[in-house]
Amino acid sequence: MIPTYNCTHYLRQALSSVLAQDPGADKMQIEVVDDCSTDADVRAVVEELGKGRVGYFRQERNVGSLRNFESCLNRSTGEWVHLLHGDDLVKPGFYKEIESLFNQFPEAGAAFTGYLHVNEETEVLYPNDPLSERPCVIEDWLSVIAEGQRVQTPAMVVRRRVYEHLGGFFAFHYGEDWEMWVRIAAHYPVAHSPRHLAKYRVHKKNITSNYFCNGQNIRDIEKAIEIVQDYLPAEKRAKLYERAKRHYSRYFARTSDMVYHSYHHPQQALAQAKSAFQMDKNPTTLYFVVKMYLKLLIRYRFKDMRQPAFS
Repeated sequence: MIPTYNCTHYLRQALSSVLAQDPGADKMQIEVVDDCSTDADVRAVVEELGKGRVGYFRQERNVGSLRNFESCLNRSTGEWVHLLHGDDLVKPGFYKEIESLFNQFPEAGAAFTGYLHVNEETEVLYPNDPLSERPCVIEDWLSVIAEGQRVQTPAMVVRRRVYEHLGGFFAFHYGEDWEMWVRIAAHYPVAHSPRHLAKYRVHKKNITSNYFCNGQNIRDIEKAIEIVQDYLPAEKRAKLYERAKRHYSRYFARTSDMVYHSYHHPQQALAQAKSAFQMDKNPTTLYFVVKMYLKLLIRYRFKDMRQPAFS
């Protein structure tokens, strides 16, 4: 299921990456769910590339990312559901590896591979942090994922019955995937392959980038941290709560440099560093608050940050 909105240039790559490993209509549903894009005729792109193989659904009006994800889940028919955002893509072998994980670990409610962060030109920036050396069910995955985001959506596939049991994405727009992965981990084992078979795209026009510029990222993640506490064992909540606050405070403090240089929003960069410091006072966040103040004071010139540290 491919949710998309105004990223038609990237959608071509996403669709092509799926069709290149298509096992056939009897084994895989492929459908684009368009949230009323205005940048191009998405239906025409789907028909051109899919040649009748790819379904297309267009919202009657722009409903926002959460409702569009909900439409994807409701329209999906398969046993395993892969939400592949229109600006991301998968590498050859992704679906075979996921199928192998579910077959090898039938108790798993979800499975994901390693992934690469790529830029606008699909050039590799850096891989995800390693989680295992071989395919496995990750031990105590709930504690690992509750500390902070460790997987991006293009790498994750969830059993249909898990979404039916736990429901869809809700409450906020930034961090909605992290909350979902914690929710799943609280109820089901999760399998993982370290092979880097998905690509998560970092670019200035995606939804995440907008949230960095308007501060919604921090507001939403603070809500998410509160919500996931109910998913955790009582004896671990206090420790994991503090670790999550520290993880995200450091992350948002570091990305204030990206907001300053790549997005050219110096005041928002300072605001983000200060909000990160309020979330958890530690040497990293203090350093970036001082750094942003000094840059504004001397009117430091913009310099494009080529490798933003997206979590």
